[in-house]
Amino acid sequence: MDSRRLAWLIRRHGLEMTAVSRGSHIAAIFSAADIMAVLYGGAARLNPQDPKDPQRDRVILSKGHAGAAVYAALAETGFFDPKTLTSHYADGSVLSGHVSHKGVPGVELSTGSLGHGLPVGMGMALADKRDGRGHRVFVVCGDGECDEGSMWEAALIARQYGLSNLVAVIDHNKMQSLDFCENTIRLEPFADKWRAFGWRTVEADGHDHSALQEALALSPDDRPTVVIAHTVKGKGVSFMENNILWHYRDPQGENYRNALRELRAAMPPGVTDPYTKEVEV
Repeated sequence: MDSRRLAWLIRRHGLEMTAVSRGSHIAAIFSAADIMAVLYGGAARLNPQDPKDPQRDRVILSKGHAGAAVYAALAETGFFDPKTLTSHYADGSVLSGHVSHKGVPGVELSTGSLGHGLPVGMGMALADKRDGRGHRVFVVCGDGECDEGSMWEAALIARQYGLSNLVAVIDHNKMQSLDFCENTIRLEPFADKWRAFGWRTVEADGHDHSALQEALALSPDDRPTVVIAHTVKGKGVSFMENNILWHYRDPQGENYRNALRELRAAMPPGVTDPYTKEVEV
């Protein structure tokens, strides 16, 4: 599927899923939508017919609170029936609020405790390198995670072992749960930190699909790669963009209707809205 169409569908599903379930993190879902669309739209080598294909690439969403973006991407690329998305966050559903691998084909790792995805991805990449299999491991991380020591421990080890098959993608929207990063723990000079840890460091517009595809397709050298994807939290709905309140809010009432109106106005050609009527929220 074309990644730009997939990104729109991720946002549309994300809006519906969080509205119906009264789940949060809609702004984080929208922030990461283009990154996830590029990965699941072809940058990562995946097989919906065989989700456990040993030759597949591994994709880990370390910022697990944006799990609806993964569920939507998997559903729209054939891993499971998109109708399953309507059970998001419901009692007994396999589609938990934070992304879970239990019972969900295509999810590599349950995440939500921030700072865990990169260390696990590093371990996967190390095992792959030693086994000589040749797949790549992509780990999508958030800003807040980069406050965690486990991130930088993994970064040190990844360079130590020359894990050229490991790619970290940072959804760098400059915000974390309750405030801007600048007011919490300052990350800058962010790219220089990764370079100092020995990583090949690429900065890109995290909403520019061509730039992301180019960054993710770089030929491996002897270093792990980090793509610092500059994004806008809440991207795609004007009143959510760069608004810290939408980290935890769910779209209800007029907010839902206004968000839906903006998304539909930006619908790419050839895409059909998977929802035939507005939900009562």
